[in-house]
Amino acid sequence: MSEQMPDQDGPQMDETASEPAVASRRQLLMGGAMAASAIVSIRPALANTAASVLNCTIPVPDNSRAGNFIAPNGQVVPAGTPGAFPGTGRSFTGEQVKQALRGRPLPGTGYQQNQAYLNYIRRLQSGQSGFTCYASLQMPR
Repeated sequence: MSEQMPDQDGPQMDETASEPAVASRRQLLMGGAMAASAIVSIRPALANTAASVLNCTIPVPDNSRAGNFIAPNGQVVPAGTPGAFPGTGRSFTGEQVKQALRGRPLPGTGYQQNQAYLNYIRRLQSGQSGFTCYASLQMPR
């Protein structure tokens, strides 16, 4: 009886030992094929995302506070506040903001006005118009 068990257990152990190795090779090959197809399909999506980020818009100030001014520190203040700048009445594109963050002025702004608007943009918080656009500009590519 003890002689039969090794014979029965012997082939089972060999099969068990070879099956995981074969299965893992298959899984690796299938995983590699899926990864290659994922790369092919993700690259165009990333290109589209990058393009949409540069075309998104950031209003200064957001529509709910239109008519207010922007203080040099970026806070929205009542219209007519000394030292503050009137809102633009338009939105800046993600590309314009990206360039401004790198040192170029926002279109139609002087140095101090540009700095105030950039400070406003940097202070945007979740839920404010333009926040998602600004946050996406901060994401590494």
